[in-house]
Amino acid sequence: MVGSAACKSTTLPPSPSSAPSFTDPSCSNRMSLNPLRERFSAMVSKNRERRRAGTNKLATPYRSIDVMSVDFTRRFSTALQMSKRTTTDDHRPVPIEATGDLTSTTFDAVVLVTHSLDLLDDNPQLLTLKEFLEPLMEHDAVIGKDVTFHFMEGHRRLIYSPTGPVNRAQDDSRRYSDAANKGITRALRAGSRSPVLVVPNGAHAVFEKARVVAGLGALQTLYNPLEIFESGRVISKADRLGVWQETPALTPDIVELRGIEHGRFVYRDIGGSDPERMAPPNVQTYMQGLFPTGSGISVTVIDNITELNTDFPLFSAVNRCASGITRHAGRIIKLVYEGSGTINKTLFLVGKGVTYDTGGADIKAGGIMASMSRDKCGAAAVAGFFKTVADLRPVAIKVVGYMAMVRNSVGADCYVADELITSKAGVRVRVGNTDAEGRMAMADALWHAKEAAKTATNPHIMTIATLTGHVIRAYGANYTAIMDNGPAKAVNTAIEVQEVGNVMGDPFEISTIRRDDYDFIVGRSEYEDVLQCNNQPSSSTARGHQFPAAFLIRVSGLDQHDIDKPASDQIRYSHLDIAGSSGAFPFAPTGAPVPALTKYFLDGRYAVPK
Repeated sequence: MVGSAACKSTTLPPSPSSAPSFTDPSCSNRMSLNPLRERFSAMVSKNRERRRAGTNKLATPYRSIDVMSVDFTRRFSTALQMSKRTTTDDHRPVPIEATGDLTSTTFDAVVLVTHSLDLLDDNPQLLTLKEFLEPLMEHDAVIGKDVTFHFMEGHRRLIYSPTGPVNRAQDDSRRYSDAANKGITRALRAGSRSPVLVVPNGAHAVFEKARVVAGLGALQTLYNPLEIFESGRVISKADRLGVWQETPALTPDIVELRGIEHGRFVYRDIGGSDPERMAPPNVQTYMQGLFPTGSGISVTVIDNITELNTDFPLFSAVNRCASGITRHAGRIIKLVYEGSGTINKTLFLVGKGVTYDTGGADIKAGGIMASMSRDKCGAAAVAGFFKTVADLRPVAIKVVGYMAMVRNSVGADCYVADELITSKAGVRVRVGNTDAEGRMAMADALWHAKEAAKTATNPHIMTIATLTGHVIRAYGANYTAIMDNGPAKAVNTAIEVQEVGNVMGDPFEISTIRRDDYDFIVGRSEYEDVLQCNNQPSSSTARGHQFPAAFLIRVSGLDQHDIDKPASDQIRYSHLDIAGSSGAFPFAPTGAPVPALTKYFLDGRYAVPK
């Protein structure tokens, strides 16, 4: 089993059999808890003896502590809950059902999302909603301007959540996701367990994917955090989500919505969970449970210290302190999917998976360490995209992913500024700031991706990371920054990704990697080739989110495959900084950029089951 220092790697080969779904128990992450049960049984017996002896100390699976200890209560309760169920049994997205019948007793609330009631005229069922609402609007000016609750004949709840204006230059498809999110939230507050989301067909004349985008907004509300599920407090927020369309048949919109949401669900589980629940070994367990043999995704884990030191030296520097703590020890998780048919596209994804960022020796002081459990959202995005791939089964594409799972701990063994470390590409790096660990964690995996890309068919490499605070300072909290190298820019990658992001309610801003960024990282002395970072926060450094992309290119050796090289040697590369778009702490992560990447790379590559 992967996890011991003696084991170099574990590979779960893909199989042509069907991929697991969240309705298939085979995709649940199952952890053997028999040892924990045994420890509890032994503890109970020992405590009986201690009570007979009159001692006020009780044995626990962790240590002997006072009976009234808060720590004992918390840990005992959590471990007891986990001993009663496997970690993710039944933890899956709310089922999505297409329906063309708003009178069905399957659903207990209608959530209407539209920018105009006139769009309801084309369908008799929807027209009844308009005829019900219009007289009420004469007496209540709020209707049509904010979310309102109504009770229709037949004991049906109706929640009307208008989008607001959609015809201005600044309006985008998020009008529909925001309105759906608010509408479903109101339905849950009213006691609904089976709401049906109604987006009229006419909405697609304004926003191509209005129904899918609205569905994603609704499902963001319906996500139940993994730890809440495991505590037993809330098993699910709803029994199902209906999506209205004129025919209940499975359509491309429904297939796409399910696939993307299954990916975002995995993203939220990993990215949103606390730093212990999703420490690197637990992420490994989760991924191996998510993609068992037969899932179509192979999982390889590299956790051997010698192998990591040799093949991922910059990653190993960050991992050095945490590697001495078994439950925090870092690992590289490699994922591979190969679709049927002749491969005409190969996508490589490298995700930053810093499970907790203390800042290391350059420690995050003054309260700014809080929220750093979300520094793993880049790797969570890679995992989520692979779940979407496993569901959709796209043809003629190969996808390779690297999740760089590591904790940036502080202690006697932590790496420090001034260290000189040679990357796998042979580039000498001087550490300038240990809080710039994300680029260190990804750089060697990027080298491995680059090496594989040399012989791959039509390759494109992407790094995904919550890398800098500067990107939030530059663009705000809701946007992914995308930066292309020369070959990627030549084929308009960033522009096209931005366009599909707008369609999917997953917006991007385009940044440019310039000569200033390469100049910034040039080594200051003959000792080093590259300076990893300055010692100022990125948010107060000029071009603070662009120069890290130049660092990744230079240190991985991708600069030898840029636009100035022969066409046969060029490799397309894009860097995505999701520090803002991944979502605000402590709320559930958004899933960005899974929707946009799904549309960009997988659209037209998967079939709609009949």
